[in-house]
Amino acid sequence: MSAQRIGTLIRLELTQRVRSVAWYVLLGIFFTVLLAVTLLAFASFGFRPDSGGGVFSVVVFFVLLLAVLVSPTLSGNAINGDRDAATLAPVQVTLATTAEILLAKFLAAWITGLAFVAVSVPFLLWATLAGGLTPAAMAVSLIILIVEIGVIAAIGVGLSGIIGRPLFSVAATYLVVAALVVGTPIAFGLVGATIRTEVTNSYRPIVDVEGDGTTVCGEWQTTTYETPRFDTVWWVLAANPFLILADATPTAFDQNGYPKDLFGQFKLGIRSAQIPPDGDQISDECATNQGRTYPTPRETIASTTPSWFVGLALQLVLSAGLLWWAWARTRTPARRLPPGTRIA
Repeated sequence: MSAQRIGTLIRLELTQRVRSVAWYVLLGIFFTVLLAVTLLAFASFGFRPDSGGGVFSVVVFFVLLLAVLVSPTLSGNAINGDRDAATLAPVQVTLATTAEILLAKFLAAWITGLAFVAVSVPFLLWATLAGGLTPAAMAVSLIILIVEIGVIAAIGVGLSGIIGRPLFSVAATYLVVAALVVGTPIAFGLVGATIRTEVTNSYRPIVDVEGDGTTVCGEWQTTTYETPRFDTVWWVLAANPFLILADATPTAFDQNGYPKDLFGQFKLGIRSAQIPPDGDQISDECATNQGRTYPTPRETIASTTPSWFVGLALQLVLSAGLLWWAWARTRTPARRLPPGTRIA
C-alpha cells in the first residue's frame, strides 16, 4: 500500500467534491445557521460568565446533527457514482490497488465531513472563551465528534461499494444512520414498554387533626399496578451517536449536583434508564419524617455503568464490515457483478 498513491487519490476525490459552487453555498448556510444557534444557546444559558460549557455542547451536538443529515449524501455514492460516470475503471487499471482506492475514498469522505467541524471552530472558540468548560470535556467531545463523522463516512462508502445503484446506496446509508440515531430510542421505548413488572404502592393518609394537634391516621391503602422495565433494554441506546458523545464526555456539575451542559443531561437520561423501578413504594403522611431522599444526578451518574465504548465498538465493527464487503465487491478482476453494472 503506497501513501503517495493514496494521497493522489484523496486529492483527486476532494477536487471532484469541492469544486462546485453549491459546496461553498452549503458551508455558508451552515455558518449562518450555526451563528443563530450559538446566539440562541447563549441566550438560553443566560449569558452567564460560566455558560461556555453549555453553549459548547449545543454547538458540538448541532455539528453532529448536520453530519448525520449531510454526510450520507456526500459518501453514499463514492464508488458506484464513479462506476456510473465511467471514472472508476480508469483508476482501477493503474497501479492503485482496490484497498488503496477504497481507503482514499473513505478518507476523502471523512475530510469532507470534517469541513463542517472547521466551520464551527470560531463558535467553539467563542464558547470556550465564555468560561465554564473543562479541557477534558472539550478534548473528549471533539475526538468523539471526529470519530462519529468518520463512522458515518465509512458506512456511506461501504454501502456505495456494495450496492450497484447510487440512489439506492444513498438511501440505504440514510436508513442505517437513521437506525442508529432514531431507531435506537424507538426500539428502547417500544421494547421497554412491553417488559413490565408489578409494583405495590402503600399509602396511609391523615384523616383528621384533633384540637391538641394529635393527628388521626387513616387505614393503609394498597394499590398494585404494572410499570415498564426500561432498565432491561437500556443497552439498546449504547450505539446512538449522540448518546455515545454525551456518555463519553466528562460531566461538569453545579454545586447542587446537576449537569451544566447538554452532555451531562443526555448522560443522565441514559444512566437513569439503568435503574430498576422500586417494587414496593410506601407513602405515609403520618410518619414523622415524610421526606424521601433521592440521589442527585451526580450520584446517579457515579453509581451507573458507562456504555459509550461498547456502542462505539459496535459502530466500528459495522463500519469495518461494510468496508470489507465493499472491497470484496470492488476488487478486480471481478468474478461476478450485479446485472447492468457498468465496468468501463
